Amino acid sequence: MADSDTIARTAPDTVKILIAGGFGVGKTTMVGAVSEIAPLRTEERLTAAGLGVDDLDGIEEKKATTVALDFGRITISRDLVLYLFGTPGQQRFWFMWNDLALGALGAVVLVDVRRPESSFAAIDFFERRRIPFVVGVNGFHGEHPYPPEEIRESLALPDHVQVLLCDARERDSARDVLIALLDQLIASAVE
Repeated sequence: MADSDTIARTAPDTVKILIAGGFGVGKTTMVGAVSEIAPLRTEERLTAAGLGVDDLDGIEEKKATTVALDFGRITISRDLVLYLFGTPGQQRFWFMWNDLALGALGAVVLVDVRRPESSFAAIDFFERRRIPFVVGVNGFHGEHPYPPEEIRESLALPDHVQVLLCDARERDSARDVLIALLDQLIASAVE
C-alpha cells in the first residue's frame, strides 16, 4: 500500500477548464473534438415540451441538448492533465454553472456569430467572477464572416480578452483555442 507522500508525487496536477456559451454554439462538439477519451455527455433529445422554451432560431437542425455537462480530458504531460467541462447552454440549466465553475482556472466562451446575443450571459458570468477567459468564434460551415476586432467590438470585450476564430469540430482548431487560454493563464501567473 502506497503512503500519501508517494501518491502526492505520482498524481498529476489537474487544471479545470470550462467550455461555455449559449445554446447550440458548439460546446459539446468542441469537448468531443479535443478530448483524448470518449467524452461524457449528458445530452437529451429535444422534444415538443421545449417548444416556446428553447430558442431554435438559426439552429433549427439541432436535435439534442446538454442537460448537465460534458466532460473530456487532455493529458498534457505525465504531470499535467486538463479536465474540460462543457456547460449547458439553455437558460433553464444555468443554475449549474456556479457549481461547474468551482475550481476552474479559466474558460473558453464559444460564440456563434449568427446569434451573438447568446454569448452575453457567459461573458458576463466569467467577468463577474473574475475567471479568465478567451472567446472562440465558432465558424459554422467553416465560415468566419467577421474579423476578430469587429466581434470584439460587437461583444464589448476589453482588449485583454483574446478573440480567436475556430472550428469546434476540428481537433487542431479546438486545441489552439485551449493553448491560447493556457498561455494567458501562465502569463498572468508569472506577473
